Amino acid sequence: MPAGGLPLDVMAAVLGGALLHAGWNVALKAGSDKGLETAALLAGGVVLALVLLPFLGLPAAASYPALALSTLLHVAYFFLLMKAYQTGEMAHLYPLMRGLPPLVLALLGLVWGEALAPARWLGVALISLGVLSLSLSRGAAPHGRATLFALLNIAVIAAYTLNDGIGARLSRAPFAYTLATFFATGVLFMGATAFGRGRALAALPRRRWMIGLVAAGSAIGSYGLALWAMTRAPIAAIAALRETAILFGMVLARVVVGERLGPVRLAAGALIVGGAVILRLF
Repeated sequence: MPAGGLPLDVMAAVLGGALLHAGWNVALKAGSDKGLETAALLAGGVVLALVLLPFLGLPAAASYPALALSTLLHVAYFFLLMKAYQTGEMAHLYPLMRGLPPLVLALLGLVWGEALAPARWLGVALISLGVLSLSLSRGAAPHGRATLFALLNIAVIAAYTLNDGIGARLSRAPFAYTLATFFATGVLFMGATAFGRGRALAALPRRRWMIGLVAAGSAIGSYGLALWAMTRAPIAAIAALRETAILFGMVLARVVVGERLGPVRLAAGALIVGGAVILRLF
């Protein structure tokens, strides 16, 4: 991994992916039934994988064990996400689930040989602190059961990020690896949803299926860019930088639905920007 600040192309890729990540989360949030909306998104991922993988080719066989584990972890992630959102508020849960995993990954890096330099530790810490502080913003009320699901999901997010960072390196084709992961995850998740709620899934309006397809493209693009960046820079640093998605989400929420940006959110945004600048420079 290169020393010094993150390369400009890596920085641009991760920030572009963060914008896509914010976009598909806004699309998912717009739906009234998170289970069906998630199934529609993953169905879109299956379609895109079937269309694009023949042109990209399959990832290298060395990455298949990581791909299999990634599929199971992503199914667990979506299940825990839905369970958390059924009883808790997104304003509390989303920052919690996105702010802690980069710190967990930075600690894991000490064990598996990808320790961060002190300046990068500071950058990761500032981004995580900024994201976590958003859970303290007005209206972000905690809920015990939902918070438990969120804490379990933090472990899952850290696990699939580390696993996929390694898998992308082994695959020699990060975007093909991403598509294969979405395909396998979509097939499992869609199968489980169709088994219990097949009629409700089939009755989704055509508009929601189209939104699901667009959201799937954004999700695949976002994660593919992040995994490509992880082949060029430490996984924990990229995972932290990817959480700048919450900044784009704040802006989109302000522009699209008129949410107020109070002092806590502005301070959080300043911390996140400061952390991103440190990762670029050091």
